[in-house]
Amino acid sequence: MNSVKIIAEIGVNHNGSLELAKQLIDLAVEAKVDFVKFQTFKSEAVICKNAEKAEYQKNNTGCGDSQLEMVKKLELTFEQHRELKKYAESKGSQYLSTPFDLESLSFLLDLGLKTIKIPSGEITNYFLLTEVAKHEVNIILSTGMSTIDEICHAVKILKFNNKIKEITVLHCNTQYPTPYHDVNLAAMKTMAEKLGCKVGYSDHTLGTEVSVAAVALGACVIEKHFTLSRLLPGPDHSASIEPCELRSMVKEIRNIEKAIGKPEKVITSSEVNNIKIARKFLVASRPILAGQEFSLDDFSAKRTGIGGISPMLVKNLVGKIAKHNYKIDDVIQHSENDSK
Repeated sequence: MNSVKIIAEIGVNHNGSLELAKQLIDLAVEAKVDFVKFQTFKSEAVICKNAEKAEYQKNNTGCGDSQLEMVKKLELTFEQHRELKKYAESKGSQYLSTPFDLESLSFLLDLGLKTIKIPSGEITNYFLLTEVAKHEVNIILSTGMSTIDEICHAVKILKFNNKIKEITVLHCNTQYPTPYHDVNLAAMKTMAEKLGCKVGYSDHTLGTEVSVAAVALGACVIEKHFTLSRLLPGPDHSASIEPCELRSMVKEIRNIEKAIGKPEKVITSSEVNNIKIARKFLVASRPILAGQEFSLDDFSAKRTGIGGISPMLVKNLVGKIAKHNYKIDDVIQHSENDSK
């Protein structure tokens, strides 16, 4: 099992097309992610008729329609979500989806999801939080646009009934794309300490380096928006990564996972043979005769290629009687350091 869970956030990048959604699942599976994730919602239950679009949505889709009209075009039916879950699992991936309303939450629970992802925009939705808190599921909670106090309040509600199995809190910035100066990965440490939860990162930056850096800083979940092409029409495509980038990101994260290792500082098996080559050992700096008393001036430190006595032990030899004859650059033998 991978310790870092990677979520390919397809979200609404299917543009309302079941076939495009399946194509994205295929590409995500090829990239070897752990989860493919969608968004489940009833548009009218989520958005008021006159609600404006976010600025990035206007930039990406124009100003001709309302937020509700835009999102309605991206809505999949419950039956389509059921089909996508079945399809993802047939391909060897796990299906996730984010509910944005109570009916969608109920549907996903009935669908058998063991993990529910709560998006940043719902972190203050008391009705959604209290309802999901009644169920024995894992929670992944995004925290964009939130203060630490708001996050603590949401986590407290989720834990109220003691039903939730595990909560993973994702650091997040909801600007699409997120400027690097607003990423603030250091906040993950504060969140972990303050909340006592696992932490991860939901990445809306361009590229993949910030996701990889988040893993190095302790993120156990990475969520990244994923599209077939950034040139496709729709609100989220331009801030998403494409298939080749997703494959690279997964490989980089897996390499970083291996590289993180354990807290102990040890000599690894891959470098142990280099000690004899790269380190210096005690050699004779001048001719030495057996029976002669060693002085500090008899020694120098050089690479021998075969090992020897560490220069850090030179004081142990000073004052001892040499057991062997040495020419200049001869390696001082270990027997000289014997106690006898």
